[in-house]
Amino acid sequence: MAIHLKQFASLRFPTLQVNAVSGRAQQLIQSGTVRPILPKEARSAMKSEGYLLLDIRPEWEREKARVSGSLHVPLFVEDRDNSPLTLLKKWVHFGYIGLWTGQFFTMINPQFLQQVEMEVPDKGTKVLVACGEGLRSMVAASKLHEGGYSNLGWLAGGFNRSKDDDFPGVEGTEKLQYATIGGVSYYFLQLLLLLQAVGKKD
Repeated sequence: MAIHLKQFASLRFPTLQVNAVSGRAQQLIQSGTVRPILPKEARSAMKSEGYLLLDIRPEWEREKARVSGSLHVPLFVEDRDNSPLTLLKKWVHFGYIGLWTGQFFTMINPQFLQQVEMEVPDKGTKVLVACGEGLRSMVAASKLHEGGYSNLGWLAGGFNRSKDDDFPGVEGTEKLQYATIGGVSYYFLQLLLLLQAVGKKD
């Protein structure tokens, strides 16, 4: 019984950890310690105020669309563990999430802070932390604040809320605001965009 309880706890512990960090991140944003920056304000923040854009999305999202010149350190990386318990979790994840969204089964990058420190050694540097929807970047901002970074910005709403002209020099095969979409939902998106285009012509 003890073994089963430990296994059950291991399924939930990462989620509880992320939720706790997310709660701290909200407090940092509400207090103004971490500055919320809207996508439409990001270009000015980078050009006029000297913010560096830190993209913390996983590699498979960044490959689809990315801002030229942005830094990249993923907060989540693919979990390649093939133990029986992890394989079970991967199977459940694929059935409920992966098939629809195209997302891999991930784990928090254990080297996240160290990798950011290599990219941005001066912890007084202005860093604008960004992801697809704004949730993962909240967690990342909290971790960076705990690691000593003192001039953090958070891209409110993430790249998903951005417009085509919010960021200069977008590279990749997709629009920046659609890069988080994959799996079956990607094809629904393409159909929706096609119907919108046909509707405009009519």
